[in-house]
Amino acid sequence: MAEESPLKIGEYKIEAGPFKPTWESLQKYECPNWFKDAKFGIWAHWGPQAVPQAGDWYARNMYMEGSEQYKYHLEHYGHPSKFGYKDILPLWKAENFDPESLIKLYIKTGAKYFTVLGVHHDNFDCWDSLYNKWNSVNIGPKKDIVGMWRQAASKEGIRFGLTEHLERSYSWFNTNKGKDSEGPYAGIPYDGNNPEYADFYHQQHDDMNRAYPKNPPEWIKWQWYARVKDLLEKYHPDLLYTDGGIPFGEIGLAMIANFYNNNIKLNNGALEAVYNLKDRREDDRRESLSRGEYMDGVGVQDVERGVTTEISPEPWQTDTCIGDWYYRKNMKYKTAETVIHMLADIVSKNGNLLLNFPLKPDGSLDDECERVAKDIGDWMAVNSEAIYGTRPWRKFGEGLTRAAGGHFNEIAVTYTSEDFRFTKRENTLYAICLAWPEDGWVTVKSLAADGINEKVANVELLGFQESLRWEQTSSGLQIFMPREKPCDIAWSLKIKLA
Repeated sequence: MAEESPLKIGEYKIEAGPFKPTWESLQKYECPNWFKDAKFGIWAHWGPQAVPQAGDWYARNMYMEGSEQYKYHLEHYGHPSKFGYKDILPLWKAENFDPESLIKLYIKTGAKYFTVLGVHHDNFDCWDSLYNKWNSVNIGPKKDIVGMWRQAASKEGIRFGLTEHLERSYSWFNTNKGKDSEGPYAGIPYDGNNPEYADFYHQQHDDMNRAYPKNPPEWIKWQWYARVKDLLEKYHPDLLYTDGGIPFGEIGLAMIANFYNNNIKLNNGALEAVYNLKDRREDDRRESLSRGEYMDGVGVQDVERGVTTEISPEPWQTDTCIGDWYYRKNMKYKTAETVIHMLADIVSKNGNLLLNFPLKPDGSLDDECERVAKDIGDWMAVNSEAIYGTRPWRKFGEGLTRAAGGHFNEIAVTYTSEDFRFTKRENTLYAICLAWPEDGWVTVKSLAADGINEKVANVELLGFQESLRWEQTSSGLQIFMPREKPCDIAWSLKIKLA
């Protein structure tokens, strides 16, 4: 495969337009208003790694002797020298996959954009891939999964995004070249050593880095570029997410420039594209790994399973899941309350929440997933005015309870009735109260009458039709909440500022 690159090294095409493959050029990017207004999206992080129903990173961990997924694989499928990940692929049938029904559910849940996984680190393309025969049209479902999602999203008029995680595959997936060190299969090579499957498992090499490859060969870089280019130009997403920083130097910059320029062409001169990337530089320095390059301004920063600690001057995104990224039996899910508290905190800091509901191998959601989705939708039906189309206030919130910042730093947070998160639209401030007051009174201290110019003209509670008792004092804006709650989680005060 090394000599069969779809593009010759040094030859790659970029759609004509204002963006060039340089940091300086890409820093002229401006985030479109649709993303700034959307605030909430849903992600289908779904592929053949869902088949074992044993959670994340199965394609890597099943080849790691002694790991939980190795033990699971041994018990359910056999030894990876005899039954490898390639043999999992045909078991992904997606027999109950109904993208139209799922998209309708996600819209009812409150999503304003929908994102689907194109290719994970497992080197399997979930579309009708031009450059990789290991794809969902040839193997497994025998369906163009991305194309079906795209068609359903277009029919419902929801913004559509794609995620690619391919740049890590060369090293991440290379555990398939190993062998057991002890036991009855000691010394027997795993199936990834078979040269017959080198176009899937990659050719023989020694890099098993779980982050980006340390010294990737040129043909891997060009495979990445060609396949992502194929994905983008077949399905024209509004959003593209790379799982890390920008890979492969100038080639990565070329991919972004091509994405932006194509999007401008499709939108009659307007840039509607969002490119999500991660700033993991501190992690890289601490762990001596590489997750790609990053520079502010070339796209929209994404924080995986975490948040920023303060208001960001530019839009950003949290991506997280209500459970594991891939379906796991008997998962413990985030509750709707946890998700809504996260959403309020994220939006107050100028961010968006992209939330994955893990699909089962057959393409359906389990009952608990549907229940959480419904509960989020019920809350949105009452409180969406405080979320969509808003912008940060002069401060993101008040109260002592804070979410920790940074990647992979989700912690359980118990809020009190003194904890608020603020959003704003013109002269209307929304104060989202994160816990119901036992005595009926809440005080927004940030609106104390002394020392500020923000005079309150009126206060309403979203979902409550009657007038509220309120008073702006030197202690703050004091509000007596009604006896009956308009919803079960997080209550949005609509405060008109004079």
